Amino acid sequence: METPVAAAAEHQVITPSILYFGTPVVLLSTENEDGTANLAPMSSAWALGQTVVLGLGVHGQSARNLRARPELVINLPAPEHWPAVERLAPLTGHDPVPAHKQGTFRYEPAKFEAAGLRPLPADLVRPARVAECPIQLEARAADVRTDTAGAFIIVEATVLRVHADPRLVVPGTQHVDPARWSPLIYNFRHYFGLGPELGRSFRSETRTVR
Repeated sequence: METPVAAAAEHQVITPSILYFGTPVVLLSTENEDGTANLAPMSSAWALGQTVVLGLGVHGQSARNLRARPELVINLPAPEHWPAVERLAPLTGHDPVPAHKQGTFRYEPAKFEAAGLRPLPADLVRPARVAECPIQLEARAADVRTDTAGAFIIVEATVLRVHADPRLVVPGTQHVDPARWSPLIYNFRHYFGLGPELGRSFRSETRTVR
């Protein structure tokens, strides 16, 4: 009888065009030079402590804004918001449209309106929060640098304030309830939510749902 280890060893070598192997979708709010809002979807973000690291296209409007104005809001949409995210996907706030986006993207200065989303004032930064997003992180870019290939910028953003839908917060605590919060996941250019809980880490400070 074949063991699971032996079965798993039979892999196929592939060359995917992208490596979005399942990361949360973020709606990134930044401020344009004229003080208006730019809102852009992105899927290369990870958090460590109070720092969120973002990967952005080097020629996009978000990258341009963060180089000049480091304040931002990292808005986390829920799975049901994927149509709004997709409405934003082919839009750019960069005028003229960058050469590599021409024919696929179009310039749109009114991103919130185009997506059908509502801006909310932030407390500590100038860019707006997205009202519909259950979790919103006000932040400041502490470091903005180009990656080794020159195709992306890597942003290290320090989170200054977290806004959470109270229905997602464990009562009497500062914890997001993982049984109630499901991020929108971008998995090889398809949108997903989370499945049922499988278990908990030994470091978890919230209850396990059975």
